[in-house]
Amino acid sequence: MAEQHSSKRIMWVTIVIAIVLIAIIYPLTNKSFSPAAGSAADDAESRIQPVAGFALAKADAAAADSGPKDGPTIYNTVCGACHNTGAAGAPKIDDKAAWAPRIAQGEAALIKSVTNGKNAMPPKGGASLSDEEVKNAVEYVMSKVK
Repeated sequence: MAEQHSSKRIMWVTIVIAIVLIAIIYPLTNKSFSPAAGSAADDAESRIQPVAGFALAKADAAAADSGPKDGPTIYNTVCGACHNTGAAGAPKIDDKAAWAPRIAQGEAALIKSVTNGKNAMPPKGGASLSDEEVKNAVEYVMSKVK
């Protein structure tokens, strides 16, 4: 008879533990349950968002309307990436010996090379430069390498 009492007691303890666990777990899994008032930031959608976003946008048209850029600005933003380091065989800006044969051809030949591209250099250095901006950049480079 003692064994019967023991198994009944175990059954009731198990039922009570199950009810307590359900009472604790159900509110945590129920979507309508709100543990704190105004915690919309704790929503699952906001928790799985990427850390950073990426968007491509065109450059401001206002910058293009301000007129052609000067030689140093164009050199520093477009040309300097290769001509400061010698990347892809580009002559370095401070290597006068490498520039001597190019300077000897004249400004028109340099402008033509920049406009059409030469060796690894894409046309206009890979940028959308006007003819006047190309001329300004060539004049700037010529003034630095003479």
